[in-house]
Amino acid sequence: MSTRFYGISDYLKRVDGGGKWVKLALDGGFTCPNRDGALDTRGCIFCSESGSGEFAGDGDGGRISEQIAFQKTLLAEKWPNARYIAYFQNFSNTYAPVASLKRTYDSALAEKDIEGLAIATRPDCISDAVVALLKTYRSLPVFWVELGLQSIHEKTGEWMRRGYETRVFDETFDKLKQAGIPVVVHLIAGLPGESREDFLESVAFVSERVPFGVKFHMLNVLKGTDLAESIVAEPFQLLDETTYVSWICDAIERLNPAITIHRMTGDGAKDELIAPLWIQNKRRVLNDIEKTLKARDSVQGCKILKDEAT
Repeated sequence: MSTRFYGISDYLKRVDGGGKWVKLALDGGFTCPNRDGALDTRGCIFCSESGSGEFAGDGDGGRISEQIAFQKTLLAEKWPNARYIAYFQNFSNTYAPVASLKRTYDSALAEKDIEGLAIATRPDCISDAVVALLKTYRSLPVFWVELGLQSIHEKTGEWMRRGYETRVFDETFDKLKQAGIPVVVHLIAGLPGESREDFLESVAFVSERVPFGVKFHMLNVLKGTDLAESIVAEPFQLLDETTYVSWICDAIERLNPAITIHRMTGDGAKDELIAPLWIQNKRRVLNDIEKTLKARDSVQGCKILKDEAT
């Protein structure tokens, strides 16, 4: 537990008596409008064939019950009394008829010790009918919906083939927030053409809206993605580890203290990662973020608080 930022683990320790909560990344069999031809067939430029869910569906996919059983077996020795969150991670997990969505979510929640639900999706894949369904899960001890914004800058959105404008995110976010549905927003640091100031503008945009949580990512280049081909054809500089740590600390200083931080880095699938290789040492990156915040004597939101004081 850090005293310098509000981590999701800090939040979960206070949920219904605490205990250890563990996410099980599941493959719900969904696709994406950037994959099925509705918008495109190539996916976002950095997205892998697994739909940014390299760790989802461990156990060769299969039925939800089989995926859950396999992952629980792997984790049972380390966390014998864990409480589990069914995490639908890859592709767009609200991109299906509502009846099908309900069957999929409910099949996971019916499994033993599954007490929470997390759903990753796109803001343009959430209709009013989907919002009505999501509202039915608000009584769960742990529940949230993740939206992949990545950047507020339209030029960057076009580069990544995101397929929707930032205003669409804003409209969907407002709709979910009004419905009482917790939202976690994804942001990427190190996108080509974006400076530190550009990244922090995206952070400020998210902070002002006070979502339930945020996930920070470093831009990863994975095998089999269009980004892997693009960076060879048109090279650009990826952030080094020191710069990334500095940017994330800058972001934390400008993030509303009420927002939970769900991720500050990712380690990537070792057999798929091309660059940057330094992200594979996730523990070192996290320790360096903590050390940098301590050296700065910074805490989450301190730059916001200082600005308000002046």
